This record gives sequence, C-alpha cells and structure tokens, in this order.
Amino acid sequence: MKKEPILVILAAGMGSRYGGLKQIDAMDEHGHIIMDFSLFDAYRAGFRRVVFIIKRELEETFREVIGDRIAKYMQVSYAFQELTNIPEGFTVPEGRVKPWGTTHAIIAAKDYVDAPFAVINADDYYGKEAFAKLYNFLTTTEDTDKFHYAMVGYMLKNTLTDNGSVARGVCRVDENHMLTAINERTRIEKKDGGAAYTEDGGETWITLPVDNPVSMNMWAFTESIMGKLNDYFHEFMEKEVPANPLKSECFLPNVVGYMLNDGLCDVLVMETPDKWYGVTYQEDRPGVTKAIRDLKDAGVYPAKLWEEI
Repeated sequence: MKKEPILVILAAGMGSRYGGLKQIDAMDEHGHIIMDFSLFDAYRAGFRRVVFIIKRELEETFREVIGDRIAKYMQVSYAFQELTNIPEGFTVPEGRVKPWGTTHAIIAAKDYVDAPFAVINADDYYGKEAFAKLYNFLTTTEDTDKFHYAMVGYMLKNTLTDNGSVARGVCRVDENHMLTAINERTRIEKKDGGAAYTEDGGETWITLPVDNPVSMNMWAFTESIMGKLNDYFHEFMEKEVPANPLKSECFLPNVVGYMLNDGLCDVLVMETPDKWYGVTYQEDRPGVTKAIRDLKDAGVYPAKLWEEI
C-alpha cells in the first residue's frame, strides 16, 4: 500500500533581512503565524505528517509556538540542520557560520522521510490550491525508469516585494508543463516596472519577464531524491566550498536542475495564479496581515483556524 505523504517545512533560517525570527511572528489578532495557514491548507488537502527542519536551539520555541498545537492534528517530527553535519572527510571552514543551504536542510530530515514528501518554506504563504495539487501528485505518482517529481510554479510578478530583493528559482517550462531548466537567482528586484536580477553586486542587471514561472521551494518528491541529494552535496563540498568557504550554499533548485541535465528525473510544473505572500523584510508584514484579513473576509479561512477542524 502506498505510504501517506509527508510535509517537510524548511524553518532553520533566522530571517536576518527581516530582523527577527519571522517564522513565528504572529500575522493576525489570533496569533496565527504564516505556518499555521500552510499547515491548515496542508491538513485540508490530506497531509497528516509534518517534519520541521529547524536549528536545534529553537526546538523549545517551536514546540511552544506551533509544534505542540499542531501535534493535536498531525504527527510532528523535528530534524536539525547543523553546520557540522557534513560528509566524512570534510571539515567546516574556519569562520563559517552560514548554513549550507536548502539541499543540506533536506538531508537533515532523511531519518524521518520514509514516504513521498512535499517541501515548503516556513515563511511563505502558498495558497489552498497549491497544497491540494501537491497532495494529489504525491498520492498518484510513482517512479518508473526516471524519478518523477513536481513543483508548484508561481508567476514572478506575484512573488516580488516592494522592499528589497528576493531569491527565486527561475524556471524554463515546455509546452507540456515540464521543467526543462531551473536556476537559483539570489537577488531579484523590481526594476523599471518589471523585474531583473544581478550576480555581481548590482553592477549589471539582467531583465526577467514578469510572467516567468519561478520556484518558491514548493516541491513534491519521492524518497528517491535523498540519495541523490547526498551525492550532489558531496560534490558541492568538494568543488564549490573551497572557492567560497564562508558563503557558498547548495540550493535545492540547482540540484534539481543538475538532475534534469543528467537525465535522472522529470519535473511537472503545476502552475497557480495565486499570489505569494511572505515576510522577507519587516516592511512586508503589513501587506501580509492585510492579505490574510482579506482571505478570511472572503471565506477562504475561518477566523480561528484550528478550532474549526
């Protein structure tokens, strides 16, 4: 019998640009945080297991703010992303404090992932429809001669902030809604009524179409990816860390791109017209709280989420 899918939440980031621990900042008068809405939507879609990937020192806080509450409705586990958890034969470069990136975070959850799983960011609002699509894919798709994965794609213009830059996986998609390429761009901003990215500190800006699909780290994977993540992370430690020992990161979208190039997988892009909401910066918070209030007024969510399950 096919195992029930797992929801994996990337929550180890401290939110340095935001100026605080944005993952547990209340977004409405009832104390709901952004994760509440994601978990509520995931529960309505059918998910009953969740793994929070966090820093070990945040476990008590996470349990108090959301974990113990969610444990009444879903099976909750905690995985810890730790800087020292790297392949044998490597050492942490002197002065390194930055985490190793989203690929490393998923690897940290390997002991809790024994079924197909979805991945989301803790500090992004995705919308009800996205979770329903993920759950349907995970419960109806199995690997064949290739690994079969999926992602929910958002139009770039629906994922930008007025308050600074964002990181997005910029996608190329064919006529059959299959991903053909993805590249992580770590600094995308609104520019001249459109959008552009830079890779040289802002000296050169490259225009991006605002209707281009992008990844918000909302993925559907089979367990098969775990071994490959280990392989590519080992290669990252060997080749990329020596060139940039203090800041290099192994991004999940880039690893998926490598797997595509190597012919190991295909990725269905399930597009959604929903607008992304997130709190990259403190200045984003009023817009998110208003959006949540509007969604409640429209009947998408009850006033108190978990009291009405």
